[in-house]
Amino acid sequence: MSTLSNQIEDYLKRLLNATESGVVELKRSDLAEIFMCVPSQINYVLETRFSPGQGYMVESRRGGGGYLRIIRLSMEDEGNLAALLEQARDKAVGRQSGAKLVERLREEDFLTPREAMLVTALTDENVLKEAKDPDKLRGALLNSVLMLLLRDDFTN
Repeated sequence: MSTLSNQIEDYLKRLLNATESGVVELKRSDLAEIFMCVPSQINYVLETRFSPGQGYMVESRRGGGGYLRIIRLSMEDEGNLAALLEQARDKAVGRQSGAKLVERLREEDFLTPREAMLVTALTDENVLKEAKDPDKLRGALLNSVLMLLLRDDFTN
């Protein structure tokens, strides 16, 4: 059985996929009512599963007229992807965040299934367990591999 966080994430992704613009605007209270949860549960899902590193930007305004706007960032523009990776350089990337980034790049056909498997294998918890800071190493590996894949020319 899926957790409530997974259900909320799936619901929001279905809404985003149903729009041509890749933008969804809704009220936090409406979402909380749909899933019969407290608004902080919605906040948790947005913070952990809809971050810029995972290809999303969330804008929000609290209060009676408040809203949530979730924007799916385009991975088609390699300049946007390069800027995203540059922004994440030297940052620690947790196991789940790294997996979500690879999954998103695979969904956007930026990575082939084989490339996604290789990147996932390189950043696996068991591979990095001996590192002093596995999350920092995972971030550096992801950044390095993805920057290499962004190159137009693979010749020496």
